[in-house]
Amino acid sequence: MARLKVKYVCSSCGYETLKWLGKCPECNEWNTFSEELVDNKKSTPILSTTLNVVKLDEILETDEKRIETNISEFDRVLGGGFMQGSVVLIGGDPGIGKSTLVMQAAASIRGTVLYVSGEESTTQLNLRAKRLKLNTSNFYVLAVTEMELIESAINKINPDVVMIDSIQTMQRAELDNAPGTVTQIRESANHIMQLAKSKNFVAVLVGHITKEGYIAGPKLLEHMVDAVLQFEGERNHNYRILRSLKNRFGGTNEIGIFEMHDDGLTEVKNPSEIFLSEHSTDTTGSVVTATIEGSRPVLLEVQALVTPSNYGNPQRVATGFDYKRLSILLAVLEKRVKLRLSSANVFLNIAGGLKIMEPAADLAVCCSIASSFKDKQPNEGFAAIGEVGLGGEIRGVSQIEKRIQEAEKLGFTSILIPKTNYKTVKGKYSINIIPVKNVFDALVEIMG
Repeated sequence: MARLKVKYVCSSCGYETLKWLGKCPECNEWNTFSEELVDNKKSTPILSTTLNVVKLDEILETDEKRIETNISEFDRVLGGGFMQGSVVLIGGDPGIGKSTLVMQAAASIRGTVLYVSGEESTTQLNLRAKRLKLNTSNFYVLAVTEMELIESAINKINPDVVMIDSIQTMQRAELDNAPGTVTQIRESANHIMQLAKSKNFVAVLVGHITKEGYIAGPKLLEHMVDAVLQFEGERNHNYRILRSLKNRFGGTNEIGIFEMHDDGLTEVKNPSEIFLSEHSTDTTGSVVTATIEGSRPVLLEVQALVTPSNYGNPQRVATGFDYKRLSILLAVLEKRVKLRLSSANVFLNIAGGLKIMEPAADLAVCCSIASSFKDKQPNEGFAAIGEVGLGGEIRGVSQIEKRIQEAEKLGFTSILIPKTNYKTVKGKYSINIIPVKNVFDALVEIMG
């Protein structure tokens, strides 16, 4: 009988130790160690006698073959579809719609699909497919958690795409660890990855998200796969964002936008128009900005509400925007523009549930806060783009042409941009382009 011993593995980074620790010395996370069993039986390594070592310039070129999902927003994030032999990891909060997304993609793919569920029975999968009104003639379903059974099914039907929902429920029979532990997740993912590379099929792994917002399991899992996609969105909003965090065969930070309905997810072809559909021009604290998500320009409404603080320390609340960045911009407004915000509550919201990651929205945030603080409406038809420095200066942004074109397409009459970007776009567009050097000049232009 094999000798067993206990080890402790960090669920965040995979660091191993023989005793339990409160804090991981590798990633500095707290309370991430879980107990696992180790087989001490030593195995003899098998050396291959036929190593296929070739020179890189002697490898024959082949055409880049992709398997399209026929869902344009999904294919956009992937860079044109699934690359054959690739492994894609899709993460998201519970109930956000990951299983709905991959099942809709499975029904749209032209090819054989094997959908493996470790959380639902085949009857439940059938009921979901009927609710989503999917054409299920092209894919098979399997409700198991053992990797050995999954491999047998793959050998039997030879699918083009294999979808695992979810990787946290899968297990290897030869391991004594429980499903969901670091070892089981790592070994199961490695097994399906080796199968995908050797048999040239696409493997799609669905992963759960921890309360900190990371994909559950070892960080090594994200390094193993070819692409990591994040499916995000607010539960109180109908919109869902599929974001590319890593992609060896396409761009990163590319987004696809969907809207959740009773019968599944539908694509949002023109996100700027959707996000601005309820934009009101007769209220204070509302300014439109243009952000770049991957290769796509998106117009968003930045809303701010500034109220007097009568209960001690003022509140600072940001939804869809970095809280630390908001604190910096408030300090710039107080120091450079002389707005007394230290005793005021400031609430900031990005309408539609989208999260802004880039600093090009700084100017719109400052303008919306100033508008609410002074209780004065911004001029109608204005948009604002620019990064704000600590000195109050407006710094240049990238891809300014795409941002201006999107604002012009949706009927905006004027747009504030950094002065350093003005020389590259001067005289090219019919929209009134106003270059600004600092925050004070921008506030004068947008509110008079």
